[in-house]
Amino acid sequence: MPNILIYTANLCPYCTMAKRLFDKKGLSYEEINVDSKAGLRQEMMQKTQRRTVPQIYIGSHHVGGFDDLYALERSNKLENLL
Repeated sequence: MPNILIYTANLCPYCTMAKRLFDKKGLSYEEINVDSKAGLRQEMMQKTQRRTVPQIYIGSHHVGGFDDLYALERSNKLENLL
């Protein structure tokens, strides 16, 4: 199973929903809270070319944000990435 990486921020409801979806599926993930250390948001922006959180990676595949993740789940395509 590929590693799951989620860039999150404090007080982000979409981050919480993404983590809940993975928790519900029994999947482990690495969380990087961009509010926890200076420079992490900039690192995320360079890597993803996006400013918003969450930003989700499954393996080397950049899923995007929660809306993208949920769209994969609803179309039954998320399991293919896992």
